[in-house]
Amino acid sequence: MPDVYNWQLGRNMSYRFAAGKQKRQFAAVFNINRCIACQTCTMACKSTWTFSPGQELMWWNNVETKPYGGFPQHWDTKILDLQEQANPGKQTWDPNKKDATKAPYGTFEGKTIFETADGVNQMATGYIPTEDEWKTPNIFEDTATKFSKEGVTLPEHSGWFFYLQRICNHCTYPACVAACPRNAAYKREEDGIVLIDQQRCRGYRKCVEACPYKKSMYRPSTRTSEKCIGCYPRVEGSDPLTEGLPMETRCMTACIGKIRLQGLVNVGEDGQWLEDRQNPLYYLVHVAKVALPLYPQFGTQPNVYYIPPRWVPRAYLEQMFGPGVQDAIDAYTNPSRETLAVLQLFRATQEIIFSYKIEQGPKTAELTIGGQKREIFNDTVIGYSSNGKEVVRVTVDEPLIERTDRAHLTMNTI
Repeated sequence: MPDVYNWQLGRNMSYRFAAGKQKRQFAAVFNINRCIACQTCTMACKSTWTFSPGQELMWWNNVETKPYGGFPQHWDTKILDLQEQANPGKQTWDPNKKDATKAPYGTFEGKTIFETADGVNQMATGYIPTEDEWKTPNIFEDTATKFSKEGVTLPEHSGWFFYLQRICNHCTYPACVAACPRNAAYKREEDGIVLIDQQRCRGYRKCVEACPYKKSMYRPSTRTSEKCIGCYPRVEGSDPLTEGLPMETRCMTACIGKIRLQGLVNVGEDGQWLEDRQNPLYYLVHVAKVALPLYPQFGTQPNVYYIPPRWVPRAYLEQMFGPGVQDAIDAYTNPSRETLAVLQLFRATQEIIFSYKIEQGPKTAELTIGGQKREIFNDTVIGYSSNGKEVVRVTVDEPLIERTDRAHLTMNTI
């Protein structure tokens, strides 16, 4: 298999295909610290894409509770166990082998799901979940772990838990694409969105088996596999609401907690993000380093990133997001002036933001965070669409609006 460079691992790795030739890459950042698991995103996706016969157990977008929850159940622990069995005791990182751009988290010295597979029967190490594992999302996650004759027992996770929001990662090196014997799974050149050609698919479920995040799903009524399509008509600008400009996905625009920021980043011939300092996603991932990939050790180089939760034990988070966790949490809890401004862009507009500019404002507060003195400025951050049009303008401080029209206080009531 060809060698490709995976910057999240800090090294080359084996993959079935050479690096893609995408012009742009679909990407997103999710702020776990703000999610309340209202499932509005989940229902927005469900009511748009997966409401037909045979799709009853499909949740392209889901929110699960960690450490006990998962859809399908136990998906991540099963993949981690398979990797450990294939390379016992060696699935480790060397955080000292760092490079600012090529290996920002250090170097992963273990094996990816592509490197532990035999390359014949499996192109990527994986498994096919059972129907029982698919059909009970979120069961017992928040309130209890089991029932008794007397009623519900107390929850086990009394110390900590958090909500994990998941869609297809539209990976740079997708396992579903590598595994499909029909070449039905593919990455779009225009935006890197991963799709399954329903005319070519024969329902072998190799993509379901291979995807470590279990975001390829089998539909029995059509005998084909389906997955999140990244709401590509909206990303293309086909929605009349934005007059031809690229628009965020349904799950992003429905998020009432404002935890999501989705966009498109420019990529080079090697499939890696090109430097674009004023793209908010590039800034959060590569400059501020406040957002991290989910299970980078799998090797797929996912393009959905997460701002890790502050209150969770670091060992658990490092298993999930890699060795950059503490630096990311520090960058979030004590943000720079620019980072604080960029964070205001989350769910500020339905249109995709391609670049931003910050207009400096007055100092409004002096705080002590983590023993460090901080000054807060009411800066204004401006977001621009693909054609340079201003699409959003928001301040760091929430504006105070006073009504001058008091007619509503004197209206006659029945």
